[in-house]
Amino acid sequence: ADDEFEHLHDDEEFENFDREKDSPKTKTPDKLPDLQMAKVPLHLRTSWDSFYLEILMIAGLTVYFLNFLAGKSKNCKLATAWLSAHKELLESQFSIVGDDGTSKEVTTGVLMKESENVYALWCSGRTCVEGMLVELKLLKRQDLINLLLRIFKPASDQVIVKVELEEGKVDGFVFCIAQKRSAAKLHKDMTDLSQFTEKKSLEKFDVPASYQLLSEIGEGTAAVLDKRVCQMLTRYEGVIEYIHVSDQYSGVKIQEDNQQTKMPETKPCLLFCFTISGKGKTRVSDMENLKPLMQLVFYCIDKLSRFQLSKEARMKSEKNRQKAEEQFLKAAHTQRQELAQQRREEKKRAEKEKLMAEEDPDRARKLEDRETRRESRKKQPKMKMMKAC
Repeated sequence: ADDEFEHLHDDEEFENFDREKDSPKTKTPDKLPDLQMAKVPLHLRTSWDSFYLEILMIAGLTVYFLNFLAGKSKNCKLATAWLSAHKELLESQFSIVGDDGTSKEVTTGVLMKESENVYALWCSGRTCVEGMLVELKLLKRQDLINLLLRIFKPASDQVIVKVELEEGKVDGFVFCIAQKRSAAKLHKDMTDLSQFTEKKSLEKFDVPASYQLLSEIGEGTAAVLDKRVCQMLTRYEGVIEYIHVSDQYSGVKIQEDNQQTKMPETKPCLLFCFTISGKGKTRVSDMENLKPLMQLVFYCIDKLSRFQLSKEARMKSEKNRQKAEEQFLKAAHTQRQELAQQRREEKKRAEKEKLMAEEDPDRARKLEDRETRRESRKKQPKMKMMKAC
């Protein structure tokens, strides 16, 4: 029996058999390998460097929002300061100051906010004046992009006063004195200035050389540029941008592309533009210092309401306005003729296209013969029919 299982104890009976390895006494536990962390690429790691675009965007929006609040607040303070400094003067000249026109009842002291940088004040109730609109055109301080552009191209706040006079209260003439940088643009863009005025010399008047005179009638120019006005022009040379007097004011010239069928509506107006010094660094005290310029506006209103042209100057003024009306009617007639000619050419072109598109040769020949007869009839001289006695 022992010999029967003897081959199992023979070491040479099995190949690749290690007795010591399989023996439980000699078996030792395997050593675990060291744990190694995988290396993550830099572009997949989470860090603040991965969000620099988002950080820049948030920072930019924050700066823009803070600048918007600061600029809006600054413009509001400047407008309020101007109203506080001029309210007493305006109330002494007008019965209604600051009516917004939104209700049937008259309101006072309302400074209308047209945008974040434009404020307006309407006044009415004065002799010879239908109304006066004061417009505060402040810089766009709430706009960060505009703020950066002003570093390269400085700009200033402006106060524009438009006085609408009653019809027939002021003699008819057109006049303007403006800074040379503005005079050329006004002469080109304004209908009344381009139509009635010419550039004149200022040698007779004691005003700075930085101004340019646009005048229609010499008497009107002499009436406006009296001693007091010349002194104000000299004292506030960099502040008074222009003074515009006109009985034919109709605003900016209409572009030639737009067809005019009737004369533009005109009204007598006085316009003043004051540029606040400081190149955008306007302070509250600067708005308060504009009070003498508002007094100049009322002085000019009173002066023009009393002024009368001589008979010769009035005849010249009427002749100029009649000539302007004739030129407008002639231009309107020419435009109507050009439009009629254009319509005829379009109709003729459409008939030729119809003739070319005709497939039937007989019908095409008939259409061509009819068109030829029509053209020949047009070329024949017209003869008047005489009635037999």
